[in-house]
Amino acid sequence: MIAVDKLAKRFKLTKEHKKNKERHDSREYDGYFHSVKNVSFTCNHGEVLGLLGPNGAGKTTTLRMLSTALKPDHGSILIEDDNIVKQPLLGRKAIGFLSGSTGLYGRLTAKENVEYFGKLHGLKGHALKAKCDELFSMLDMTTFLDKRAEHLSTGMKQKTNIARAVVHNPKVVILDEPTTGLDIMTTQTVISFIRSLKAQGIPVIFSTHHLDEVALLCDKIAVIDQGLSCFDGTVTDFMKQGGSTELNQAFLNLLSGNKHV
Repeated sequence: MIAVDKLAKRFKLTKEHKKNKERHDSREYDGYFHSVKNVSFTCNHGEVLGLLGPNGAGKTTTLRMLSTALKPDHGSILIEDDNIVKQPLLGRKAIGFLSGSTGLYGRLTAKENVEYFGKLHGLKGHALKAKCDELFSMLDMTTFLDKRAEHLSTGMKQKTNIARAVVHNPKVVILDEPTTGLDIMTTQTVISFIRSLKAQGIPVIFSTHHLDEVALLCDKIAVIDQGLSCFDGTVTDFMKQGGSTELNQAFLNLLSGNKHV
């Protein structure tokens, strides 16, 4: 289980930014840009949570705080009973994180990349081989395991990135737009993999702009707008509060209603 409570993060504005009046955002005040002001949501065992919001809403900053790459100014992130804001090392062990900037070592093969990150997390011998073989099969990677990462296609790289993100058996998996730029077949493999994590009872948080994926996968939805939580609940409640059985329309209605909670 992961529980996010009242997260906030601000960034100091540069002198150049302050002078540029045309780029003013309502979250710019007191010499800071308040990227995330108050964000809360929970994702329990066996749940998939879709993290939604318009561009610039604060989703990326929120995810970077969950990954422990950024330290919140306020708030807590609990994984089971551990507050990973205060214990970031525990968070890095407990979370499998994939972002758009997740990279691979180009001169290593797909297999070597995944094995390397497994070893960094303390896996070795039979345990490492068994976990890698399981992931390679689930993500349909066997045809390109011996290819250098620098020669992999976009889809192959994304599968390898996902494998390296979860090779250490994390308690929570966080995926930032995992299907962006992928073809239909690779997207389906990623969706099937997320379902397998759910079946294992692993909480999964993933941000996406594709609400059809939310309909396929999600038990819960959290929406961030202007750095604030404006929804955290089930898909059914999302449609009810958004006033539509179509997720796209419910999302637009919810944002236009500005119903922050």
